[in-house]
Amino acid sequence: MPRIRLAVALATALVLCCPTHPAAEVETRPDPAARWRSAGTMQALVSILDDWLDAHSKWDRRTPAPRVRLVSQSEAAARRGTASHIQPGRLRGLYDGARQEILLVEPWDPGNARDVSTLLHELVHHRQAAHDWNCPAAQERPAYRLQDAWLAERGMQADVNWLAVILDSGCTLRNVHPD
Repeated sequence: MPRIRLAVALATALVLCCPTHPAAEVETRPDPAARWRSAGTMQALVSILDDWLDAHSKWDRRTPAPRVRLVSQSEAAARRGTASHIQPGRLRGLYDGARQEILLVEPWDPGNARDVSTLLHELVHHRQAAHDWNCPAAQERPAYRLQDAWLAERGMQADVNWLAVILDSGCTLRNVHPD
């Protein structure tokens, strides 16, 4: 019993000594390029994001632009199949290179910067698809970096498990057993 009391006392002390910052204190900046908010159509939004990628990415814009569709969570999960999914939470989007198609999972809001950053992430994969990748997972780290940079310009950051991204995009063999 004394150990439990000590653990509770330590946990209470930590909570009292390490206050959290309320959300109101988080710095937000005006969007430096709010054109995306008034795009009007998915095609226009893709063009605006491609303009941003032209300035920030090493991969060239591909033509034609990918087809973009809104799909249910179950349709996206079925299309993803057994491919790895290194981020926690719900699947938000994916790129199908064979069909040159981006699937955005509903609900998806073109006025929400986080949702739009998912589209940007998948547009990076569209650009990357023109190049050879020995390990497809290696594409994720640069895609997440660009997504995070786009959000950072808007005073936000990507909700990404960077450790998982780095480990998975390193493409090291796992669970290898000698013959």
